[in-house]
Amino acid sequence: MRGLQSMKIQTPDRHVKWPSEFGRRFLITIDTEEEFDWDGPFERRGHTTITVPMLEKYQEFVEKYGVKPVYFVDYAIVQDDTAAAFLKTVTGRQGATVGVHLHPWINPPFEEEINQHNSFAGNLPKELEEQKLVTLRDAIREKIGVTPTIYRAGRYGIGPNTTEILLKHGFVIDSSIRPRFDYSGEGGPDFLSVGSEPYWWGEGEQLLEVPLTTVYSGILRRQYGLAATVMEKSPLANALLSRSKMLERIPLTPEGISARETKEAIDVALDDDLRLLVFSFHSPSLSPGHTPYVRNESDLHGFYDWWREILEHLDSRNVKPVGIDDLLQTAKGA
Repeated sequence: MRGLQSMKIQTPDRHVKWPSEFGRRFLITIDTEEEFDWDGPFERRGHTTITVPMLEKYQEFVEKYGVKPVYFVDYAIVQDDTAAAFLKTVTGRQGATVGVHLHPWINPPFEEEINQHNSFAGNLPKELEEQKLVTLRDAIREKIGVTPTIYRAGRYGIGPNTTEILLKHGFVIDSSIRPRFDYSGEGGPDFLSVGSEPYWWGEGEQLLEVPLTTVYSGILRRQYGLAATVMEKSPLANALLSRSKMLERIPLTPEGISARETKEAIDVALDDDLRLLVFSFHSPSLSPGHTPYVRNESDLHGFYDWWREILEHLDSRNVKPVGIDDLLQTAKGA
């Protein structure tokens, strides 16, 4: 079985060149998934979907800011009737977009051994990765009534065959890349050399990559290449550089990143002329006790306060929300 240990994603040369009228935009994406023990082994069964009713609360919250979120949905969620009904309603009125989020350990067909290596879907044999992706795509179409054409691999686990599979089945956007992170130590891909700018895979304009946004802040950010590699490979160097504020890696997420850090990252991204900001979080953070980031009701209140502060900051910087359809249409016309 071919692994991803040697798969290092390189910075592409076909970035999207946004027209001036696109302005500066942001996208909110949610990895919409079951609750599970983040520190435990991967299991096929025993998961819950307790957080599902909280999706509607979050949808109502962001709609007040004109946001159309993207729900990347995995197999456990699409099998939950409450979740399917909510997603069918919200996509039916074009209030959100649904995409595919593949957790291979809970997604049939079940042919592989359950382990860390196989938790990255791109590590699976091509035929099995394709079968699992198509099974989930078809389940979403059956239960929610839409045929998703956007994808995010669970654990950001794209592999050497993923883009070929996506193109074969009519997908138009991938959002599996988490720039400046390296998962090769766990058997996953290495994204250290990739920036946050959207780009086209292969020839033509058939598959758009929309990476999650990660920036470096601090006096060394212009020399992030060597310093970032040192940070990733050495926890001690990472801690020292971060504490000194010389170089901080900041992903745009409410999970483990303060509002202060996030506003700083937004300003850095805008200073660097990044035209699209992509936020992300995991749906179990919408209720207490299911992720390390929202452990109690106080944390949940803080989670929503984080979003209020960030959305207000985005508005003050004239960064407007964008939906998937407008994003793709503008990228193709750029």
